[in-house]
Amino acid sequence: MRQVTLGQSGLQVTAVSLGTMTFGEQVQMADAHAILDRALERGVNFLDTAEMYAVPARAETCGATERIIGEWLASRPGVRERVVIATKVAGPSRGMPWIRGDQAGLTKREIIEACEGSLRRLRTDVIDLYQIHWPARNVPVFGAMYFDPSKDKPCASMLEQLEAMDALVRAGKVRAIGLSNETPYGVHEFVRLAEQHGLPRVATVQNPYCLVNRAVENGLDETLYRLGVSLLAYSPLGFGLLTGKYDESGLDGPLAPAGRLALFDSMKKQRWGRPEALAAARRYNALARSHGLTPTRMALAFCYTKWQVASTIIGVTSLAQLDECLDAWGTTLSDELLRAIDGIRQELRDPAI
Repeated sequence: MRQVTLGQSGLQVTAVSLGTMTFGEQVQMADAHAILDRALERGVNFLDTAEMYAVPARAETCGATERIIGEWLASRPGVRERVVIATKVAGPSRGMPWIRGDQAGLTKREIIEACEGSLRRLRTDVIDLYQIHWPARNVPVFGAMYFDPSKDKPCASMLEQLEAMDALVRAGKVRAIGLSNETPYGVHEFVRLAEQHGLPRVATVQNPYCLVNRAVENGLDETLYRLGVSLLAYSPLGFGLLTGKYDESGLDGPLAPAGRLALFDSMKKQRWGRPEALAAARRYNALARSHGLTPTRMALAFCYTKWQVASTIIGVTSLAQLDECLDAWGTTLSDELLRAIDGIRQELRDPAI
């Protein structure tokens, strides 16, 4: 599998990475370790997690994913040197008071303490890529479509956040830094401040990117390209919508398969659970089948082959799902099929934005 360099960091990772947010909720320790083993065997060297995982977020499972990965690393001598580990510090509370309560918003102290907690749970001395999970400032994220200045409230400045990251890098606890769920303005400002003050430069941005949410292409892609920042594409299968498993059943009722959108009511209320997102996914899935591809293979090949994407984050709950996602690597989409994909987007836009 192709390896890529993340931004200007020097970190070398595979173009497919393993997302782990199901570990500790849908996937328990033994099965999670089997998935990690298989991913490593098949050449994947990049693991992504976060302090708030497992998902859906609950106080009882907060940090569980990092602990599962930490147990895996501790039980397999020599593996730590073979993998690149990314994790994230949660932004200001979004209904998760068990993470730093009603925090002021990613202060230097909060970032450093969060990193120390992740290091303990991961049972490692260093985090290769430490990311801000969502901005401290007011921005439209996780399904919000419009910026509303009236929602601004005090939070730690971007400069203070960079200074916290700088302290962690200088202490040898973090190798490179990244952002997640960011806007073009946010990326530009973080890079500008880093260059102005001699602080760590953002290497990556982890944002959603898939057939039903191509918002990255509405300006963020130019920002990343011109600033030399790498995109980590999450939810390439649209939380399962683009696998085709919900095409017949929908998200509700006894026939709905055991996916996150069907299992957890809180997720049905998110952008991926919108009726228009499912309707668009059905169109893309039918298009895949008409070209002799499974919906999963087409959706992943779309991300795997886009110039905008450095590494695609796949999330699975079984070895079979992992193998299916990795088997899609190397698939190319014809010009005719790509034109048809763009035609659907022109008509339906980005229903899961």
